[in-house]
Amino acid sequence: MNKQRRKRLEDVVSRLEECMSDLEFIKEEEQEAYDNLPESIQYSERGELMQEIADDIDYAISDLDQVIDSVNEIINK
Repeated sequence: MNKQRRKRLEDVVSRLEECMSDLEFIKEEEQEAYDNLPESIQYSERGELMQEIADDIDYAISDLDQVIDSVNEIINK
């Protein structure tokens, strides 16, 4: 791989890391909003949905982390 393509991949990794950071921030906000709900609402449909969303964002973060690792492996070949 030439320097130019390697640099472009590094830029992609940088943008993906920014996206992951944004997702982590949003997940934390959603989790905090859920945690601040009264317990009776946490167990309601609304509360369960909020927790599910936070969990789904966490899964997306994990998937994105795997993509970043894969691209980094390509860069380092």
